[in-house]
Amino acid sequence: MKAHLLHCSRDFDLRRARLWNETALTQDLSLEIVYRAMSQGDAYLYEIAKQVVPASLTDLGEIRHRQEVLADCIEHEDVARSLYGIAVEALETERHTFHSIFASSPGMVLHGARDLVQAFLVVLHKLREVADFHTGSFRSNGFEQFFAMISRELSDDYFREIEHCLKELKLRNGTLISAHLGHGNKGILHVLRKPHEPDPNLLRRLFARRAPALTFRIADRDEAGARALSELEARGVRLVANALSQSADHILSFFSMLREETAFYIGCLNLRHELERRGVFVCFPAPHPANSRTYVAEELCDVSLALHLSTAPVGNDAKADGKALVVVTGANEGGKSTFLRGVGLAQLMMQAGMFVAARSFAANVCDGIFTHYKREEDSTMQGGKLDEELGRMSEIVDHMRENALFLSNESFAATNEREGAKIALQIIAALLQKRVKIVLVTHLYALADELHGQRDPAALFLRADRRTDGTRTFKLIEAAPLQTSYGEDLYRRIFVEREVEPAVSTSAALEAGRASVE
Repeated sequence: MKAHLLHCSRDFDLRRARLWNETALTQDLSLEIVYRAMSQGDAYLYEIAKQVVPASLTDLGEIRHRQEVLADCIEHEDVARSLYGIAVEALETERHTFHSIFASSPGMVLHGARDLVQAFLVVLHKLREVADFHTGSFRSNGFEQFFAMISRELSDDYFREIEHCLKELKLRNGTLISAHLGHGNKGILHVLRKPHEPDPNLLRRLFARRAPALTFRIADRDEAGARALSELEARGVRLVANALSQSADHILSFFSMLREETAFYIGCLNLRHELERRGVFVCFPAPHPANSRTYVAEELCDVSLALHLSTAPVGNDAKADGKALVVVTGANEGGKSTFLRGVGLAQLMMQAGMFVAARSFAANVCDGIFTHYKREEDSTMQGGKLDEELGRMSEIVDHMRENALFLSNESFAATNEREGAKIALQIIAALLQKRVKIVLVTHLYALADELHGQRDPAALFLRADRRTDGTRTFKLIEAAPLQTSYGEDLYRRIFVEREVEPAVSTSAALEAGRASVE
């Protein structure tokens, strides 16, 4: 039996290899806070979220399959949580039932496997009841196939047959074993046989002639004889014990996979509740082929920031269809980095088959998401910040493929503006030639102005909005880059005393700021 709720026709590999840049993605996109919201303190849900979310899907059919299953889970949340609870109950049953392939004898293996399968029957009946009651109310292909599989595999005939077999395997009437004679008349090919069914007619059973048989009895104190008989019985039940043990392992494997796959959806439900509690819009995105350049977002916000705040952060719109390069400039602390993180999280969540934090969202899938954010100074003093940035950039390029997404936040600002702009221009040109999609946040005016001057129709320029009084709206508008990032606004806010009148000139404010510092 297979669940196939995360993929159309295959199991999810929980032991997948980590992405080479997974640590950087987690840090730059603040994924830890997302994982914690999904897990709600459950260590298992946390690990599942860490495994599934970064493993981006690129097949549109697989993404839609997962979106449809998640939509069913949202509509029937109690059923989704019930399925997860059933899987957890089955695994707890196994933990409290003796069953080991390392048991000392085939008889012990048979006994342990029989008890485990018997305990599993209770949970399998619960699973069948859920399937019978809810078949037809779920619309996704994933759940339709899952419930159909449960009804087919766990039929009434299956339960009757397995209960009859487990009753027979208690061997209350002894064991009937057949064997062949081998070299030296030693027994070989021992097989446990089904006991003869008794005649239902009582009179015939009483007066029937018994078949002739050779019989011998072992004396009560004959330890060697008892040991030989035990070994003979073990030869007969070995094959049956192994078969029943494999059946128990098969059922256990099914419930383990069911727990893994439903755990992801439980995490998504938890995250959705957290976002809706803060008034954040959530929607299912529309994925497009990787070779297109699609990007349209309405009220897109940063999930990690929303989880950090108690209210919904400011959302942004973006219309970047046909754009391969998006350049974001503008005032300091105007929401540029937040927008960039929101873009990365939305892309990652879309390709995980999840909802995104937006009123509406459509984008092409990307073959890998790469981030290049500024880092702190190297504490080992083995190189400067520019060396470190170039080293990371080189590693990214080595792993980057066509149709990847590259998110750059203040890259190459560690050197002077002229050199940083020249380096960035060459890298951007090479990545665009490689058909890499780029979203770039920069304070380097020389870089932004040069890119804007190229008048490339495939480039979009956004700028963090700032009111005339210096207030940030945290909205991005489509506009050309400016030569200033309005750092003086931050200076006034941090250093100038609040008593300074609003009408004071900028120079006077700076003088007052210097005086307060002195």
